[in-house]
Amino acid sequence: MLATIHEQNAYPLNWPADPAGWLTPRSLLAVWVAEETGGTAETDGRGIVGHIVLSRSEEGDAAAALWDRGPTAVINRLYVDPAARGRGVGAALMERAVAEAQLRALHPVLDVASTDTAAAALYERLGWTLLAAEVEQEWGPGQRVKVRCYAAPTS
Repeated sequence: MLATIHEQNAYPLNWPADPAGWLTPRSLLAVWVAEETGGTAETDGRGIVGHIVLSRSEEGDAAAALWDRGPTAVINRLYVDPAARGRGVGAALMERAVAEAQLRALHPVLDVASTDTAAAALYERLGWTLLAAEVEQEWGPGQRVKVRCYAAPTS
């Protein structure tokens, strides 16, 4: 599914040499997948339709650097199977990751490539605050990408 999303939506922007490693970064705090039930006996009716990671903030995380009201956690590696979009999968994954960050007394933040307007629209629908509309962040050796930085709504 990740390869399909990369081909169709350019996410991740750079195809990782080790996709499994990319999905479980060294800063990982927690990870969740969304499964779809139903289907046929052949497939057991189950399939992963979404993925999200909650990570510790690291040096160079643009959104974390912009949040000045306490410790943060970064939400990343969010993707939803194109066939499952529009069903609330992304919102449900975001809700779960935010709840976990809050249990850890961390404020969730994230960044998204400025060109990923669908993801930015999701975050804005969920009430996330835009911290910066365009920040350059290093996403690879010699590669700087313009990102939008967001923070989860405060309670």
